[in-house]
Amino acid sequence: MDLQLWLYYLIAILILTASPGPSVLLCVTKSATQGFNYAVYSAFGSLIAIIGIMTLSFTGLGVIVSSSEHIFTIIKYIGAGYLIYLGFKALISKQENYHFDKNNNMKKKDKLSSFLSGFIVGGSNPKAIIFFAALFPQFINTNAPLLNQYIVFVSTFAVLELSWLMFYSYLGHKSSTWFLQKGRAKFFNRITGGVFIGAGVLLSTSNRS
Repeated sequence: MDLQLWLYYLIAILILTASPGPSVLLCVTKSATQGFNYAVYSAFGSLIAIIGIMTLSFTGLGVIVSSSEHIFTIIKYIGAGYLIYLGFKALISKQENYHFDKNNNMKKKDKLSSFLSGFIVGGSNPKAIIFFAALFPQFINTNAPLLNQYIVFVSTFAVLELSWLMFYSYLGHKSSTWFLQKGRAKFFNRITGGVFIGAGVLLSTSNRS
C-alpha cells in the first residue's frame, strides 16, 4: 500500500477514533464505576464488533446494508434501544456507593457481560457501516492485492481504536477515587443515565445522510 495513501487513511481514522462516542462513554463508565478490567473487556467487545462492520463494508456487503432503509432502521433501533435501556437502568438504580474489588477478581459472567455490552454498543451504530462503505473506496487500490490492503486497514484502525478506548478508560479509572466517595454513585448514575438515554434518542433520529 502506498505510504502517502496510508497516511491519509491514518489521519481519517485518527479523527474518527479520537472522537468520543457511545463506546467511549460505556468504557469510561465501566472503568469509573466497576474497575479498569471491566472497561478492557467492553473495549475489546466494541472493537471486534466494529472490525466486523469494517469487514462487511470492505467486502461490499456494507453497500447493501447502507442502501437498505429497512436494514438501516433495524440496526438503528437496536442500538438506540440498548443505549436507552442502559440509561434507564442507571436512572432507576438505588445504588448509593461504589465498591471496587481491589483484587480485580472478575467472574466469568462479568467478563462476558462487559464484552457483550461493548459488542452491542459498538456493532449497533448503522452510521459506522455507511462511513466505512464510503471511506474504503477512496483508499482501495484495485490493482493491488485486496487481502493485504484489508489487513493494513483493519490493523491500523484496531491499534488506534483500542488505544483511544484504553486512554479514555484510564481517565475514567483515575477519577474512580472521586466516584468511591459516599453518595457519588447515585449522582453519577443520574448523569450517565441521562447521557445514555440522550445518545439513544439521537441515534434513533439519525438518517443515512
